Amino acid sequence: MVNPPQGENTTESMESRAATLQGHGLVVADGALGRAMVRVLLAQAPALTVTVTGRAPDPRPETRQLLQQTPDRLAYRILDLCRDEQLAALASQLNHLDRPLRLVVNASGWLHGPAPRQTPEKRLAALSRSALHRSFAVNAWGPALLAQAVAPALKQTDGRAWFASLSARVGSIGDNHLGGWYSYRAAKAAQNQLLRTIALEWRRTMPGVCVACLHPGTMDSPLSRPFQARVPPAKLFKPEFSAAALLGVLLALTPQDSGGFWAWDGQPVPW
Repeated sequence: MVNPPQGENTTESMESRAATLQGHGLVVADGALGRAMVRVLLAQAPALTVTVTGRAPDPRPETRQLLQQTPDRLAYRILDLCRDEQLAALASQLNHLDRPLRLVVNASGWLHGPAPRQTPEKRLAALSRSALHRSFAVNAWGPALLAQAVAPALKQTDGRAWFASLSARVGSIGDNHLGGWYSYRAAKAAQNQLLRTIALEWRRTMPGVCVACLHPGTMDSPLSRPFQARVPPAKLFKPEFSAAALLGVLLALTPQDSGGFWAWDGQPVPW
């Protein structure tokens, strides 16, 4: 695989590649990174209409503001990756698009929750069945079932298209030198394997589609906020920075790169 371009020209390259996107884009999850990705696409891809999803019937206030600002280019729909009927409804809607589905970015993820024991496990003794199930449902099974739902629409798209899902460096088995975070690490590793397998199938059935696992770095977001104390300020990214960097990496990838695991800076991450 060839590393995508880096350095001071990366933003310019991303903008020029995004400007060529024509069709429809889907951003799954209207959290911090999802909204940032939507903003980048609306600004840099003028020929792209975008749908952003959220688990609530009504969008978050920040998402609602984006919808009000660009009603002709942005739509919102409810989608919980753990709900099969909502995935089926999404598949049905995408099959009736009047423009080709060009880009799918899954920005969903689950690391911790308010319930007892729903925090990253530092020791094996802290592992629970409920945490494993929740993490795998969102971080592993969800992206694979999303790929299943969008596959018919992607198959109708002529030319190049991209399917990307957020992974994490902690999901790398080869890069695991610290241990801990059992359920999150395992679920992200499982997602990587599932998407790698999907990429191999799609190379035969949809050779124009590039599948990518993406590591955004450590973002300043509600997901990472409880764990930022030891992160150097230079390594804590704003969502807008991560979104633009990831989009630049993604759009530089070709179908020959499909099935890879890439960091925000364009470097491949070991499995």
